[in-house]
Amino acid sequence: MKLQKSHLEFQDGTKLEAKSFGFEGNTSGELVFYTAMTGYPESLTDPSYYGQILVATYPLIGNYGVPKDSFNDNLLEYYESNKIHCKGIIISDYSPKESHWNSKQSLGNWLKDQKIPGLCCIDTRELTKKLRDQGSALAKIVIDDQETEFYNPNSENIVDKVSTPEKIVYGNGKYRVLLVDCGVKTNIIRCLLSRDCTVVRVPWDFDFSEEDYDAILLSNGPGDPKYCEITINNLRLAMKEDKPIFGICLGNQLLALAAGAKTYKLKYGHRSHNQGIISESTDKCYISSQNHGYAIDRSSLPEDWDILFSNINDNTIEGIKHKTKPFFSVQFHPEACSGPTDTEYLFDDFIKLIKKCKADEKE
Repeated sequence: MKLQKSHLEFQDGTKLEAKSFGFEGNTSGELVFYTAMTGYPESLTDPSYYGQILVATYPLIGNYGVPKDSFNDNLLEYYESNKIHCKGIIISDYSPKESHWNSKQSLGNWLKDQKIPGLCCIDTRELTKKLRDQGSALAKIVIDDQETEFYNPNSENIVDKVSTPEKIVYGNGKYRVLLVDCGVKTNIIRCLLSRDCTVVRVPWDFDFSEEDYDAILLSNGPGDPKYCEITINNLRLAMKEDKPIFGICLGNQLLALAAGAKTYKLKYGHRSHNQGIISESTDKCYISSQNHGYAIDRSSLPEDWDILFSNINDNTIEGIKHKTKPFFSVQFHPEACSGPTDTEYLFDDFIKLIKKCKADEKE
């Protein structure tokens, strides 16, 4: 298999030679690293990676190919959405021959089908060190001679590009959950459906003030949360009631902003399957999957909110909860697919809150 010569170019002019194994076209975006050993089909289809070029720190990628398209509850079973959302992927050693019982094609062919460039034969460990020193950087993959401008996904509202354009209803369960889609991962919907929920998926800017629901779930999503001002304003109205609200990833930041806190951009973000977090109430440690570039300003959290979890590495906020109302959120992914599943119990906690609130309404 002959690979075309190409290179990765930073905004500061640094160029790294490489070879192309995906779609042979130029692209640009925010260069970020992620540390998962497995789960590249899930990561590539995660809407939270929109506008980013992923650098995989694990050296061998592509060895198990890409899974077949199978559906369950009208959802793709092995993906987090119906397409690749990142701008490109960079790996050290590409495996062109996949070996897995459920593989339908190679990673390279999938990238070509989806028109996503991929680079290999780069020292990704050294590249990761560069990103850790200078932080996330704008970069572009250059394969042909066409002029390509640097693209900064944090300069615009990219949630609008990944959210559903219309209301979609899944399941017919006992509890009606309004899912505010800011770039939702499919496994969040799966986790709700498996817990006897009817999931009403609505656009990020949907006015749900007149909608009938038992609880709200704020999904994950990409970019700067401040661009979701419409969602934040809708949340402030919803928070005047006592119906449960559960936020995940971007949803954690949106809930914090609606409560009156502030957010800030992290140097290089948290993107991995092995981030340690500590429960503030029990001191118990959990291993989490994360993908975000922004965090809540600890000093800005209002007095009627508590910190639920903290990050072991940098002490950033990993979750918040209201002291009296049934509102809580987490920065990590309790629905993590392909894992870990340490914190999936939070969906059970969410259902318990719904049950309690419905029981209180009957009294």
